[in-house]
Amino acid sequence: MPDQPDYSRPDFKKDFSFEPPPQPGPPKIKESPVVPEPDNPKPPVAPPTTELKPPPPSPEPSIPSYPEALSSTPPPPEPLTSTLTPPEAIPPEEAAAALVTEEPGKKGINIKKFLPFLLVLIIFVALIGVGYKLILPRLMKTTSQEITLTYWGLWEPETIYNSVISEYQQAHPNIKIEYVQHSPKDYRQRLQSALVQEGGPDIFRFHNTWVPMLKRELAPIPATTMDSATFEANYYPVMRQDLRISNNYVGIPIEIDGLGLFINEEIFERGGKTIPSSVTWDEFRQLACELTSVNEQDQIEIAGAALGRTENVEHWSDIIALMMLQNEADLTNPTSKRAQDSIKYFAMFNQKTTDCSRTWDETLPNSTSAFAGGMLAMYFGPSWEVFEIKKIDPSLRFRVIPVPQLPGTNLTWASYWIEGVSQKSKNQEAAWEFLKYLSEKTTMQKLFEAQAKLRLFGEPYSRMDMANLLEGDLFAGAYIQQANAARSWYLASRTFDNGLNDSIIEAFQPVVDLASEGKDIEKDLETLAQKVGQLLSQYEVSTAVVR
Repeated sequence: MPDQPDYSRPDFKKDFSFEPPPQPGPPKIKESPVVPEPDNPKPPVAPPTTELKPPPPSPEPSIPSYPEALSSTPPPPEPLTSTLTPPEAIPPEEAAAALVTEEPGKKGINIKKFLPFLLVLIIFVALIGVGYKLILPRLMKTTSQEITLTYWGLWEPETIYNSVISEYQQAHPNIKIEYVQHSPKDYRQRLQSALVQEGGPDIFRFHNTWVPMLKRELAPIPATTMDSATFEANYYPVMRQDLRISNNYVGIPIEIDGLGLFINEEIFERGGKTIPSSVTWDEFRQLACELTSVNEQDQIEIAGAALGRTENVEHWSDIIALMMLQNEADLTNPTSKRAQDSIKYFAMFNQKTTDCSRTWDETLPNSTSAFAGGMLAMYFGPSWEVFEIKKIDPSLRFRVIPVPQLPGTNLTWASYWIEGVSQKSKNQEAAWEFLKYLSEKTTMQKLFEAQAKLRLFGEPYSRMDMANLLEGDLFAGAYIQQANAARSWYLASRTFDNGLNDSIIEAFQPVVDLASEGKDIEKDLETLAQKVGQLLSQYEVSTAVVR
């Protein structure tokens, strides 16, 4: 907000004292000037011998001429008399009470008559001071320049944000938020093209893996909005890793997501299996094999787990990345035996082995549809897939648990969305202040409640200090429970970025398909590593070991 101008008021006096008029006294008499004696006086003239008669009395004495004045003595002035009498002394107590002075023939001035006006004036000056301190800042705030912030959203309709935006605008009358929901198709390219221009959005949603592609368009969070220490205290470690450029964070997440393991409760009950709260990969594969059933034609009727293929397994790239990270394979250079073993383990679920029939194959429908149709016991997906499944069959009984682990590991997968501010925005400070408001606990709870009115639950909270609110939830709880151990990389599915993610997924797919067919992939991994290196270089991503 601009600095407040100086509204000091020099036109109001601070001293309102009164002085009584001067007291009357005897008139001052102007004295005649004293004429000095001449240095050489004339000798006196002898009186005549004859008797002179005095001149007749004159009513008024005549003024002697200059020579006569020198030789005569002026008569003494007549005493002056005055009818004026000096004022009597006023006792101090009467002076303090009345403060009245009088002149002959004039009415006295009483200060008591002015006390009400003086009191009103003092109150008026006090009100001016209060207005300067309290009212003027608000007036300046309401009369400051109006700011319109354009906010590009992606998954949420405008109705979700109406309430929180309205509350913010009421508290900030000069701010107007225009929320626009966009289609995910080609969103990253449309967003980046708009951000390069002056007329792009001020605020926008982007994926955590898009930071390398948008790093020139992302404005850093100012310390006045949220310093690094506050960010790191509020958000999960994966967010600190994904959203940091140099010494700055470039986005505020208001949700967390990734992979969870969906369990069909009815299939587990029919198979006599206890629903686990957590599993290892060995336990997972054993359950998948035991829960798979085939008919006489050797066709899978109930699939134990949807793994092993790329064409009909949703989020296969996320699953591969999770397995490689848990197995400590280097994703930037996937040529090691650890990388090869991870891909082969994924492909194994599509193959018959001595101890297990295949649990998934190419004849089955899309894994999401298969799970919603009651044909699949275990399925991997993000939290929002719960809504898609419930749309298909609202009565389906299932729950979500954390993803399987290798013995001695605790590493999960994150894929989530963030709110950012454009470097080209002319109102970055106002935009960040609005995002700070969105990330507050009370605002996030209001958003969650609004989302839960349209679907089963809202977006899982991104703040660590809100984890206890959702940890026990049947569907969202798993994503909160494993958020602290989550990692991410550029194999995130369904981002529709036509960039880094989609290109690296495209490079991995033929290698995974070869492994699904039981072929050796050692040389193909070398080719894959070259492609990955070129893509990382193209988007200026560090090729430091990621495992």
